[in-house]
Amino acid sequence: MEDRCPWCGKHEIYKNYHDLEWGVPEYDSRALWEKLVLDGFQAGLSWLTILRKRESFRAAFAGFDPVQVAAFDQTDVNRLLQNSGIIRHRGKIEAAIRGAQIWQDIESREGFDAYLWKYLDGRVLQNRFERQQDVPTATPLSTRISKDLKKEGFNFVGPTIVYAFMEAVGMVNDHLITCPRHAEVQKLARA
Repeated sequence: MEDRCPWCGKHEIYKNYHDLEWGVPEYDSRALWEKLVLDGFQAGLSWLTILRKRESFRAAFAGFDPVQVAAFDQTDVNRLLQNSGIIRHRGKIEAAIRGAQIWQDIESREGFDAYLWKYLDGRVLQNRFERQQDVPTATPLSTRISKDLKKEGFNFVGPTIVYAFMEAVGMVNDHLITCPRHAEVQKLARA
């Protein structure tokens, strides 16, 4: 794809992620939680590292079934700390398990998807950036969502992580306007 967003560089896995997933509006509660967890694991690391380990994460975390993960105990934490296929960080592993429990509460209360999309009234924020350096790493909205997620009890959900999450799940369309995916992703948003 000519003129794709420059952040994905030359790595094939990054280009595929950009061309097929990044920025596509996600409305499934479970898939949104998976992405939030993975973004939390990415803190301090490159997204490329996470993409390379994503299938191992899925296997280790029961396909990111939040109901199963919510039941993980200390034995599971110890098992995950021994799994070289994932990021072995106790705090992030425990945050993922706690996040699954919180997800269950929000899901039963209003739906995790509805909880997140209410910040944008269900509509994708269609940005129109021409240069990568103009794309923010955090915004007042990502800061607000971050604070609310922390109040719910989530960890590893700072404003920068939340903004990256919002971009990835298509809450904001941050494909550059010169990138063919900008228009393609824009058409995928719910009316």
